[in-house]
Amino acid sequence: MTDCVIIGGGVIGLSIARELAGRGARVRVLCREQGRDTASWAAAGIFPPAPPPGDGAMPAGDRLTAWSDSLHRRWAEELRDETGIDTELRRVGGLHLAASDAGLERLEAAAQAWRARGARCDWLTTREIIEHEPALAPAVSTGGVRGGFLLPEEMSLRPPRHLAALEASCRQRGVVMTGADVHAVEVRDGSVAGVVTDSGIVHGATYCFATGAWSGTVASSLGLAIETRPIRGQIVLLRLPRQVLGRVVNFGIEYLVPRADGRLLVGSTIEDAGFAPTTTPEAVERLRGVAKRLLGALTDAALEQAWAGLRPGSIDGLPTLGPIPGYDNAFIAAGHFRAGLHQSTGTAVVLADLVTGAPPTIDLAPFAPARRGERLAGPPPDSVAAYLARAASEEA
Repeated sequence: MTDCVIIGGGVIGLSIARELAGRGARVRVLCREQGRDTASWAAAGIFPPAPPPGDGAMPAGDRLTAWSDSLHRRWAEELRDETGIDTELRRVGGLHLAASDAGLERLEAAAQAWRARGARCDWLTTREIIEHEPALAPAVSTGGVRGGFLLPEEMSLRPPRHLAALEASCRQRGVVMTGADVHAVEVRDGSVAGVVTDSGIVHGATYCFATGAWSGTVASSLGLAIETRPIRGQIVLLRLPRQVLGRVVNFGIEYLVPRADGRLLVGSTIEDAGFAPTTTPEAVERLRGVAKRLLGALTDAALEQAWAGLRPGSIDGLPTLGPIPGYDNAFIAAGHFRAGLHQSTGTAVVLADLVTGAPPTIDLAPFAPARRGERLAGPPPDSVAAYLARAASEEA
């Protein structure tokens, strides 16, 4: 019998599988989606600066991010050594820019918050912005960029390569990968006895559900009520004759991410569009327009491809991690929203701790599946509601 059956083949499921297999477990992954169909493949791979992992006073979500951030550096080296795949984890720095008085006020507040968290944050004049990124000169000259700041510690990762490396590492460690859609969960005497797939019932000693935006439906079949609302993000990839940027450029909710091969990723949207991971002509043109506004005409930029992913949002801005109440062999990892890639390594370690019976490395009480926190006067800053409100205000 398989030691652990993992339902979900995105970055969370594959990371858990890799960690468990590295501890000697026999692991099987059931993937309803393949490769680029996952939200993690579709992501931009921007990693904002993380506080030092030893700061015990930071909020729970930041603590998970900080710890995961430190693990990512080790995992990137291990994955390259194991598979030969460079995930392109780099400290490239990130510019955060604004075009209006209101935007500059938001950036000033954001800069203070970054400094309070211990991150280096350098406020820049428009002249200094051009010195850092000459390609932004057209936007500065037309008033499209009026100021901003630089986060030198911001990193980027290339998600498709990271996922390819994870899958290759999993296979090398003996993980069995099966393309299957789980239709039902069999329960017997307070335990999950199996999961029903297209090709039959799959049995394991333990089960870990990492099904992204679909996790709410899966959890409800086990009597667990969690909210993992799908929030669509659309992205376009431009092919340039040569790379014109050296850093990530953040402009409100949108961003430009340069790739080492000369391509430029432009994102993203924040849409409450249900379970529809499809692009729309309007959003694609709007994103191309963002690149043109910031970098000039870009007459030599060709649209290579566009895609969309469904982020698994949560109501309080925290993922759900831990044992599923009422079952002694079932666990869940869901609701990471925009931080799934960044938090995937720490999530993998704590879920592997739970599955193997080891004490969790960090306190999981804030992430408990059955948590009941106090409702705040406004939406938590990392929640779906907060991001939808921000998207609406910045598009107005």
